[in-house]
Amino acid sequence: MEDVNIEKKKVDCEIQEPSVELKDSYLSALEEFHKEGRYENQDVEEIRNNFPKFLQRFKNDLLGINSTEGRVPQTTYWIVDKDGYAGRISIRHRLNEKLLKIGGHIGYDVRPSKRRNGYGEKALKLALPKARAFGLAKVLLTCDSTNIGSKKIIEANGGVFENEVAGESGKPNVLRYWITL
Repeated sequence: MEDVNIEKKKVDCEIQEPSVELKDSYLSALEEFHKEGRYENQDVEEIRNNFPKFLQRFKNDLLGINSTEGRVPQTTYWIVDKDGYAGRISIRHRLNEKLLKIGGHIGYDVRPSKRRNGYGEKALKLALPKARAFGLAKVLLTCDSTNIGSKKIIEANGGVFENEVAGESGKPNVLRYWITL
């Protein structure tokens, strides 16, 4: 029987602040998300035509400007590789009651064409020191109980399972994990 070594994928990416240089690759990713029925409230053409205004919303999220009710200050980074935008990871600086149950301190998305390649795991690894620099001693991450990929990403980064809670109406249950920084 042949000995087979299964090597963990090593992805070459970084996280950085959203920028106009990534406009085309971001818009391409948004079209991929739309095909999944996600982020349909983000109009590709409107963002294309007003990209600097679109980027300003990330700064506003941190400062709490024009924030919708229930939102907390957060810093968003884009996951970037040699091809450009590969996803995003956001760090919420504090939790409200809703985020303590579902949402947590850190949320992330990897564009569909880049999934299952290690981007989520690497981005979370890169984001944890930034969360610590924001003064967080531990962070809560949550994922749908059906999202095996996200569960693996959280656990690979030291996530300790706390419990499973009911999801919002009609949605899967939510798994809650803590990572000590």
